[in-house]
Amino acid sequence: MNAHFSHRDEHIDDNMIKMEVNLDDMSPEWLGFLLDKLLAKGANDVFYIPIYMKKNRPGVLLQLLCSSEKLNEIKSIIFSETTTLGIRYSPIHVHRLERRFRKIETPWGPVTLKEGLHNGAIVQAAPEYDDCKRLAEKANIPLKHVFQFVWKEIPNYS
Repeated sequence: MNAHFSHRDEHIDDNMIKMEVNLDDMSPEWLGFLLDKLLAKGANDVFYIPIYMKKNRPGVLLQLLCSSEKLNEIKSIIFSETTTLGIRYSPIHVHRLERRFRKIETPWGPVTLKEGLHNGAIVQAAPEYDDCKRLAEKANIPLKHVFQFVWKEIPNYS
């Protein structure tokens, strides 16, 4: 299979690349800028992990996933926006669940619920953060109240 499947269908992406870079001399502001830029250019997932490097120097491990078609563009961004002299990368397979969306009514308005299906059965469900945030701000209530209401409305799929 390949990455040309819709996320609505359960599938295996077999043309994905996992990239990682150790960074020990970059400003946190630069890291935030880099994360946003990588996501905007098509990286599927970008995250940082705190690490200790040679001579016990604190640093961060940048990890990301992207399609093999994006490899050269993503490498160029990392080399131009970071202080690294090298990037580790390798092919990786990603099993993606089918995704389905539906609305949950709350006392403050509707919230989108994202469901993940494996072999046609719902195995994951979560409210969309942006919907919950918008309702909490509009109603001037804690965000956790919106989430708690929605979680009570979701059946236990496990």
